[in-house]
Amino acid sequence: MSKPHVVVVGAGVAGAATAFALARRGAAVTVLDADVPGTATAAGAGIVQPWSSAVADGAYYELYAHGAAYYPRLLELLAAAGVRSVDFRRTGSLVVSADPAVLDAVEERLAIRHAAGAPTGEVERLPSEKARELFPPLASDLDAVFVPGGGRVDGRTLRDGLLAGARAHGASVRAGQASLVRAGERVRVQVDADELAADAVVVAAGAWTDDLLEPLGHPLGVVPQRGQITHLRLDGVDTRAWPTVLPLSGHYLVAFDDSRVVVGATRETGSGFDVRLTAAGQREVLDHALRVAPGLADATVLETRVGLRPLPADGVPRLGAVPGMREVFVNAGFGAGGLTMAPVSGDALACAVLGQPAELDLAPFAPWEGPEQLRP
Repeated sequence: MSKPHVVVVGAGVAGAATAFALARRGAAVTVLDADVPGTATAAGAGIVQPWSSAVADGAYYELYAHGAAYYPRLLELLAAAGVRSVDFRRTGSLVVSADPAVLDAVEERLAIRHAAGAPTGEVERLPSEKARELFPPLASDLDAVFVPGGGRVDGRTLRDGLLAGARAHGASVRAGQASLVRAGERVRVQVDADELAADAVVVAAGAWTDDLLEPLGHPLGVVPQRGQITHLRLDGVDTRAWPTVLPLSGHYLVAFDDSRVVVGATRETGSGFDVRLTAAGQREVLDHALRVAPGLADATVLETRVGLRPLPADGVPRLGAVPGMREVFVNAGFGAGGLTMAPVSGDALACAVLGQPAELDLAPFAPWEGPEQLRP
């Protein structure tokens, strides 16, 4: 029996993860990479610590938590394919606040989730001086809850590693702008002037997902949300072991190797596909970072990256077959959580495409008929 041929449209982390999972299960896979500016994967900070979140609950939290727990298995699978270049590390996470009641609630939430099996590690309450031993630039009025199980990942190395793993299993990656065209009960994939035959198509195009699905009459309510994120360098400072910092807002601080600290990010809903770096965005990011960590004031500004998050209308990712189109699947809509959720989602979606059982239930995230039909 010949291998099923699956075309994956999109080469960000969602598309790369799906391609890797499909290829290692024996499918013939072609990944289409439009290489457009503003992809979320290339800009994302890569915090992998869902357990302290107050806004993630229900099926969404379960997906978020599955994504974090999946990383050791993912790294094993990539290593088996000869890929060891993904920059992932468990450096822990500091949830910081000047309000003891806020940290009390964080501790309680983490205790409940740890008891349910979340790999948080032994959570510890830290006074400000102890927190600054772990992340020296922190403000002196911020106490913390330390979550040792928290990690961080460089999105670019993750995407590149997943694509390398897919290639090791026989997948191919092709540059070009794709479009989908309905042909009776089937869908044709056109890339520039060519047409690709496929048994199934996975749309994993991030913020551009609805642009691809609109001609088929099935937009799913995924829109771009601009995020601006700034990279700083503390010359001569070893930041490799510093934990991520979460001030319980849309902003964060993430330390990487080479004396680099990433601070961000804006959440600019309604931005459209505008990938400009703006004065207001830059000011917001730096103002917040210096309030939380005034010790960064003398850091060198290296660059600011702009990414367009794929924001779903109701906050629910879209995973599964597009309604009325059995051979078209979607893997998109993770908002700011793509680097945590997309790898495990890609693995589960690959099982759905190939008709195989999966460990993760995608039913709560099934694509639905249009943004006007918001689910509770």
